[in-house]
Order: sequence, then C-alpha cells, then structure tokens
Amino acid sequence: MLRCPYCGWPEEEPVATVSVHPTPSGVTLWTRCACGSLQTRVLRGSRAIVTARSRPTKQAATA
Repeated sequence: MLRCPYCGWPEEEPVATVSVHPTPSGVTLWTRCACGSLQTRVLRGSRAIVTARSRPTKQAATA
C-alpha cells in the first residue's frame, strides 16, 4: 500500500476531492491528503495514479 511521504496517510483514501477534469488521456483528479498536500491524480481504468504532489499546508502540518 502506497502512503503519503509527509504524513503516512494511505494514497488510496484521499481526504477530499477538489476537482475532476476529463482529458484526452483519461480523467485528472485534484485531491487533498490529511496533511493538506494537494495531489494530481490521473485515473486510468480503476486506478488513480498520483502524478504530482505539493508539500503539506502549514496550517495542516501544525494542527
């Protein structure tokens, strides 16, 4: 099981979906982790692969 490198939260369980966009290569999802890290995911079939990730938000990191 893959986990967030900042807080250890399971990548299969994003805390919030920020937006969903259809693209020529599939569907792009923007999600947030428990630590506040923003993630870009590409949905391919039934798998959502994290392709980019920001650092945690300072507010979530200190909470």
